[in-house]
Amino acid sequence: MMKNKKLIIIFCIILVLGLTAAWFINQHMHRVIMNTGYVNGNTPGNLYNAGLFCESNGEVFFSNPDDEGRLYVMNPDGTNIHKLCDDTVMYINADDHYVYYVRNNDRTDSEYAFFSYNNNSLCRMPRKGGKIYILDRDPCIYASLIGNYIYYLHYDNSEATSLYRVRIDGKERKQIRKHYVFTCSTLGQYFYYNGNENDGNLYCYDTATGIESMVYECDCYKPIVSSDSNVYYMDVTRNMALVHTNTAFDNPVILTKESVDLFNVYGSYIYYQVYDSKNPRLCMIKNDGTDQQIIAFGNYKQINVTSHYTYFTEFSTGQTFYTPTANPGTLYPFHPGAEK
Repeated sequence: MMKNKKLIIIFCIILVLGLTAAWFINQHMHRVIMNTGYVNGNTPGNLYNAGLFCESNGEVFFSNPDDEGRLYVMNPDGTNIHKLCDDTVMYINADDHYVYYVRNNDRTDSEYAFFSYNNNSLCRMPRKGGKIYILDRDPCIYASLIGNYIYYLHYDNSEATSLYRVRIDGKERKQIRKHYVFTCSTLGQYFYYNGNENDGNLYCYDTATGIESMVYECDCYKPIVSSDSNVYYMDVTRNMALVHTNTAFDNPVILTKESVDLFNVYGSYIYYQVYDSKNPRLCMIKNDGTDQQIIAFGNYKQINVTSHYTYFTEFSTGQTFYTPTANPGTLYPFHPGAEK
């Protein structure tokens, strides 16, 4: 009898130890690795242009036009292409451990044709692929990773479109502002945006403190702020001409006489689409206003830039093209293929 009791006690101890070990292993496997600094998930220009490409740590995560926009990854030179998941994706962000994106499984091309619950959620996935974790099931757009939080535009039936944030582990989801602002122009712990209620001034939001401040008096739209206080924006009062200024010196310079539909800044160059009913064209120009070049004639959208190539989509056909970023000229159709 005593021997049986000892065996039962030993069995119970082993069982408890086994369950405890399993719990710890499970917790470790599902633990979200947090960032130690204010990492930014993608470039401002790419996020303004739907965030279809995101270069991070020697890899390019992208929305594959040959496979209904599903999430793929490749080397910056376009080699070693493979699929990560079956979600159609936009607003791709990445850090050292995860990829974040807005799933667009309605597979519509319009950023605001997204009011479908569960099909347009904000998601997180390991960089190498694997289990997808939904951070917000409601329709979302313009997602930007800043440190351990994603700031994005959220839609629901009661509040319509408003500014939200959520921690990368899915906790602390809350509304930040009752109206929307673009969160694309991130710089460390800050994001910059144009006013859309009473003015078009340049504003800054400090994600560490939650304090908003007016940075520069102007009438801008979709500004991009670089680390040396340089600002690029479409000027509403100048018929959407492209303007460059430095907030420290207040010396705005008009870079283009033409009206601009969209643009992207990468290094010392700016890539932009000229609005012209008779002669629309995709162009590039140095950030000091020199060396203007025409890349392609026609209407293009979704200009996404990586270190090797610049990608853009022909408006009428939906065909994605690319050209070398350092020396644009020849256009190549982008056909990475579809992986089953």
